[in-house]
Amino acid sequence: MVFDSELDRLVRAGTPLTETPPWRALAEHWERVRRLEMREAFAKDPERFRRFSVAVDGLLFDYSKNRITEETIRRLLALAEASGVKEAAAAMVSGQPINWTERRAVLHVALRNRSNRSVLVDDHDVMPAVNAVLERMRQFSTAVRDGSWRGATGLPIRTVVHIGIGGSHLGPEMITGALRPYHDGPAVRFVSNVDATDFVETVRGLSPAETLFIVASKTFTTQETMTNAATARSWLIDAVGDGSAVARHFVALSADRKAVGAFGIDPDSMFELWDWVGGRYSSWSAIGLPVAVAVGFDRFEELLEGGHAMDRHFLEAPLERNIPVLMAVLGVWYGNFFGAASHAVLPYDEYLSRLPAYLQQADMESNGKSVDRDSRRVEYQTGPILWGEPGTNGQHAFFQLIHQGTRLVPCDFIGCARSHNPIGDHHPKLMANMIAQAEALMVGRTAAEARAELGRRGLRDAEVAALLPHVVFEGNRPSNTILLDELTPRTLGMLIAAYEHKIFTQGVIWRINSFDQWGVELGKVLATRVLDEERRLLAGEDVDLSGHDSSTAGLLRAFAEKARG
Repeated sequence: MVFDSELDRLVRAGTPLTETPPWRALAEHWERVRRLEMREAFAKDPERFRRFSVAVDGLLFDYSKNRITEETIRRLLALAEASGVKEAAAAMVSGQPINWTERRAVLHVALRNRSNRSVLVDDHDVMPAVNAVLERMRQFSTAVRDGSWRGATGLPIRTVVHIGIGGSHLGPEMITGALRPYHDGPAVRFVSNVDATDFVETVRGLSPAETLFIVASKTFTTQETMTNAATARSWLIDAVGDGSAVARHFVALSADRKAVGAFGIDPDSMFELWDWVGGRYSSWSAIGLPVAVAVGFDRFEELLEGGHAMDRHFLEAPLERNIPVLMAVLGVWYGNFFGAASHAVLPYDEYLSRLPAYLQQADMESNGKSVDRDSRRVEYQTGPILWGEPGTNGQHAFFQLIHQGTRLVPCDFIGCARSHNPIGDHHPKLMANMIAQAEALMVGRTAAEARAELGRRGLRDAEVAALLPHVVFEGNRPSNTILLDELTPRTLGMLIAAYEHKIFTQGVIWRINSFDQWGVELGKVLATRVLDEERRLLAGEDVDLSGHDSSTAGLLRAFAEKARG
């Protein structure tokens, strides 16, 4: 059995997870340390930063600004160990079907397996197929970049438009944006929303004869993606005047050659995807083709190498020095013991502006689950609400709530020691803000400090008394800081893989399946039915909507009436 840990055996025997010895030990410890003041902890221990930080290959993870002691970490790691995190990780990389609801292996790690060791799924080594697709990506991206791949009229490709949604969109869009300093190929744009405005604005000003579309859909049936792809095909044919042009202006990232061919794309221009890679973990695969076009395949390989380096760290480092595991157990600490409902990711690098959106899907689609591996509803909190914006913009938007609001919001600050754009003192100011915000969240401002500050402003005693409660910061707000030497393809790969393994580790501890996504399906099913009813209403038919609630029926009729004018 893939999952047969100490905790699994206890839970299956009838002990609730929150009543198991490792969990109870943490609950008892939390009662003792929940009022721990980090300001005092730093004052007592000048070595706290050294004790609670880990550096790996250009990535520094500082978790010293957390409401923890060394005993806290020992107990959290004891929970991870009893949960079978190491065994589950070994099962994942060995190709076992740890996505048990869909009976699939989970092998995004194989996509970036730079060691090229065999990875077996049903006794079949997947690495030859992975390497074959990577080589085809190299050849194709090089041909597009050097102009040898030409459009139907003989012109080279100047713009690539990637059409996808969800994991087929957020990952490559985020990575392409993050690696903008390395762009030296055709311009790359992205379309995802079924709102026609997204397509219209994305192709505005483009020359169809010099545009290549990459259509990303494993099944080639995803409604949003295929609607946009059909519109793109019409846009091309209307301009070029020849349906055969599709073969030179469209490629597919899919697992269904028949559906690709039926759309009009040459099946030989299909880059294969596999069912053992979920969309939100697929940027390391052919889904990353727009990245390779933008920055070159050598740079794309550096991204893979960074991901592989973090894989090795996750699999080999002891738990107490294991960055993804530490990130995961700290999230459990705040979510399950302090009751924190959300987690903020705050990149202090404009190139990482789409990282929070990408991680929203990676985390919330993975661990937004309420049923455990024994098909029972859980009685504890699972995945957090993840959100964030780049600094310093976020400081002028929502940091007020993080500093003085009533909710505890653990934060990840992410920055780079070196900037790709070292103009004047921009970067020192940016990093000063990041470091200062993490410190401010931790130390706060006491009433005595606030009173002294107001006194220096020359305020009268009555004014000080009235204003004092508003300028006190309770502090003791936890954060992690991730500092990269520089944002490169390699360090970006490490960063993404670290979050992937954090999500996986939390899923193991919470005993949920981080790799299915049944919650996405219901809305899709209902949308198909509603779309048919909308079309008939728009055509003026009398449609029986009694199968809907009054709100849904009323909205359908109101939409049709307003749309018809």
